[in-house]
Amino acid sequence: MTFFVTSAGPGDGANLGGLAGADAHCQKLAEAAGSTGKTWKAYLSAEGVNARDRIGAGPWQNFNGDVIATDVANLHSDANNLTKQTALSETGAITKGRGDQPNQHDILTGSNADGTLATGMTCGDWTLNGEGSAMLGHSDRSGPDSLATATSWNAAHPSRGCSQDNLVSTGGAGLLYCFAPM
Repeated sequence: MTFFVTSAGPGDGANLGGLAGADAHCQKLAEAAGSTGKTWKAYLSAEGVNARDRIGAGPWQNFNGDVIATDVANLHSDANNLTKQTALSETGAITKGRGDQPNQHDILTGSNADGTLATGMTCGDWTLNGEGSAMLGHSDRSGPDSLATATSWNAAHPSRGCSQDNLVSTGGAGLLYCFAPM
């Protein structure tokens, strides 16, 4: 496994303790699930940092060994293999998506579709749990319509705010994508 969607967020909305706190959350969940000997990075952009530059060159595989993407270009294309069935947690569970209760497919990214910083959409570089907004992706690549934004795994829409309640009301739970740079 070199990719997963976190089974839970840290619980303080989009206040992840910055990039270091988000990375530590990925590391903690991965190790608790038995993935040792790897360094895990959260797929997040922040001021001066693009998510696409934090995750290595690929390829990445989920819990079941399914290849999610062969490289960074493939990950940021429509040809990646991110779906509801492949965007698994560190324990192999499917992330609840559109049509499930509760819907938790909104994943924090702070990124544009190409993996670069979505300016002003990082909840204070992942340190705020009140005012602000975060760019979210849909782990199941499903939305209310077929627009590219609604089906984007990393840039579907902004959150209603940075608090845990705002993230939940938008369709998320403060979850992250985690990658082991290869």
